[in-house]
Amino acid sequence: MRVLVIAPHPDDEVLGCGGTIKKYTNKGDEVYLCIVTRAYTPDWNQEFIDNRKKEIKCANNILGIKDTFFLDLPTVKLDTIGQKKLNDLIAGNVKKTEPEILYIPFAKDTNKDHCLISEASLIASRPKPDSSIKKVLFYSYEALSFIPNLYTDISDTLEDKLKAMSCYKSELKDYPHPRSLEAIKISAQKRGIESGLKAAESFIIIREIIK
Repeated sequence: MRVLVIAPHPDDEVLGCGGTIKKYTNKGDEVYLCIVTRAYTPDWNQEFIDNRKKEIKCANNILGIKDTFFLDLPTVKLDTIGQKKLNDLIAGNVKKTEPEILYIPFAKDTNKDHCLISEASLIASRPKPDSSIKKVLFYSYEALSFIPNLYTDISDTLEDKLKAMSCYKSELKDYPHPRSLEAIKISAQKRGIESGLKAAESFIIIREIIK
């Protein structure tokens, strides 16, 4: 099985579905990652940018991601790109990987980059007779308006999710910040409580085709 995760920023894949990714790769499924944006000077220094590449590689190795595609668009500036270009770039990655399952950011996230990439991903995954896609899901981490209808049991992969997030040292904060390891673990446990599991990640199914 081929899975594609669209991440507007590095670490979105871990926060939103890191435990789920590890479950796929543990089974031998192929998981591909598309990271849309990158940091740039002078808003970020060169040391941060260089370390970011190492952080991504570290997290990918822990989760077992087969390949990562970088679109290298400017982070927090996607509203300057134009929706058609975003649509075409995401569609290109969908065509290249031919995923059966597609994970995309929540359409009503408070982060504008997430919203723009969510729209582009929805356009890229529109139903077509020759499409490889059988399932499309929203992932989210912090959006209050996110009401899931599907949960993945990550009781066995929560530690892998936390290890992968530990790679993103530039993003980690002290508890009770949402991007602290403690908060990420508590969030997974909360989703677990909602679904009768020890730990879970939650999603919204947009479309699923069963044959």
